[in-house]
Amino acid sequence: MSETTKTTTPGTGTNTGVALKSGPLVSNQGTTSIADTVVSKIAGIAAKDVSGVHALGGSASRAVGALRERIPGGRVNHSQGVSVEVGESQAAVDVNLIAEYGVAIADLASSVRRNIIASVERMTGLQVTEVNISVDDIHLPEDDERDDDGRGDASAARTVRVQ
Repeated sequence: MSETTKTTTPGTGTNTGVALKSGPLVSNQGTTSIADTVVSKIAGIAAKDVSGVHALGGSASRAVGALRERIPGGRVNHSQGVSVEVGESQAAVDVNLIAEYGVAIADLASSVRRNIIASVERMTGLQVTEVNISVDDIHLPEDDERDDDGRGDASAARTVRVQ
């Protein structure tokens, strides 16, 4: 996306030897820098938008995220499970995710990668050089039936026999 051009002296066509970078983030009028947190939030939202992604992050980061969301005034951390490296014109993204049970993981990874690349490049103008995806766990349907203490709800599973 970024290219280097040589400037020439008007009228003579001689090369002045001064190299100027041009591209969506660098122009003659100034440069634009994009923070890592911006790219990680974009990548996190793009990853969560893909069907088959249950959550982002490993178990520890998800536990901290759940705690943060319960605090009054706490917000959802959209960059949870996402780490990025941002340069002048390129970005690399690493994503840890939990997949839904039954989803083809290779297809899921391909869809997540494609969505992250499209979103980051469209919104920032940075070229995404790589998106590394780590599937840390599979979310099972019975995980939704568990209590906060990690045990299944035995009283809900039993039918009432006496009144």
